[in-house]
Amino acid sequence: MQATTASKTALGTAYMRAAHQLFDRAPLLFDDPAALSILGKNAAAVIRTHKAQHRNPVWRALRSHVCLRARFAEEGLAEAAARGTRRYVLVGAGFDTFAWRRPDWAKSLAVIEIDHPATQAVKREMIAAAGLKAPDNHTFVPVDFTRETLGDALARFAIARDESVYFSWLGVCMYLKEEAIDATLQAMAAFAAGSGVTLTFKQHPAPEDRDHAALSDFVANLGEAFVSYFSPETMADKLTRHGFAAIDFLTPEKAAARYYTPPRRNLPPPTQTNIVRAVK
Repeated sequence: MQATTASKTALGTAYMRAAHQLFDRAPLLFDDPAALSILGKNAAAVIRTHKAQHRNPVWRALRSHVCLRARFAEEGLAEAAARGTRRYVLVGAGFDTFAWRRPDWAKSLAVIEIDHPATQAVKREMIAAAGLKAPDNHTFVPVDFTRETLGDALARFAIARDESVYFSWLGVCMYLKEEAIDATLQAMAAFAAGSGVTLTFKQHPAPEDRDHAALSDFVANLGEAFVSYFSPETMADKLTRHGFAAIDFLTPEKAAARYYTPPRRNLPPPTQTNIVRAVK
């Protein structure tokens, strides 16, 4: 992303979550009533003017993925909270709205949002314009990962290593080089047993995959090119080497049975495995 502007892909993700609230039939895959609020009073009208784009098969698949990964991550957080975890760290939080729609079970959590200063500054302006207020248990942490690591950022909070922490790391790995991914996983794995993460990654595309080629060109033109690809086996090995023991990939078969039965109008189930939950 550009050093002085908000991430365009993060903002696009927010619009996909908002479009889900407008175009898809209840029960929603991911209920996010704050998605439209954070984008401003004209967001619904803007989204509706691009209805044809949101109905495009490629965009419907992207919207489905964005909503699916968010739901899977928050279900993992709920399980961690039931085990006693009390800190939730969103790495590359973008325009996530969890802190403003947190369920009762999450009110005791400390919610820490980590993101690039430019993206976070825009988000804070949008929150203020929407009349939303960050709850007392919420903290913004601006981090430029070209200058410091996740470990450096977390050290500011003096979180005890014998404490469990749950991380959300969605839509980020594909934009990072492998050494940065390893450094981040090492920082996440430094906490107590029971700590965990939900993350997404990109698989190596088939040469004939025109949809991937078009998407890759699109994000590259935004200044946020894909740079890392992993197979599920390679990602599992990486997670294991960093100390995560319970690794749960959301395969297309699991996703279809759990979230797309009966089928959802407009939203196709995934065709690839690219979402994983891992717990120490």
